[in-house]
Amino acid sequence: MGNALLHRIKQKRFSSPQHEAILNVIVAGDYLRQQVEKECAKYDITPIQFNVLRILMGARPEGHPRCEIINRLIERGTDVTRLIDRLEKRNLVERTRDGQDRRHSNTRITQTGIELLEKINPILEVQHFEQMRKFTDDECLELSRLCEKIYDIDY
Repeated sequence: MGNALLHRIKQKRFSSPQHEAILNVIVAGDYLRQQVEKECAKYDITPIQFNVLRILMGARPEGHPRCEIINRLIERGTDVTRLIDRLEKRNLVERTRDGQDRRHSNTRITQTGIELLEKINPILEVQHFEQMRKFTDDECLELSRLCEKIYDIDY
């Protein structure tokens, strides 16, 4: 392997190839997340809020109930109710309540939310292309396959 990880974490060796691989995945994921956070921050939005908007964009015009949004999130463990509250206050999403059961609501992206995505999406697409430009398409597919082998036991 290369020396980037050794240099990054100031370590001379790893206890096993598995240890090195796990640390590389964590460091790479953290680096990619930080880059997305920087871009999203320019629009006063978090990456998780951005993810919710993208989920709702794909569900237009019907939207999704909260439980479906939770199932589709990239990062789990977020208080989605509060997250949707914040997006609603900014007029990026709207909620409609079921007349039969007031606890059930459906969330839809608003035109303001769509316009925000139209600003951010092209920037992140260029960023992602730049981050992965060292890889061929086949290598990207192989990287995806290998990453899925790590977490597919949970699904």
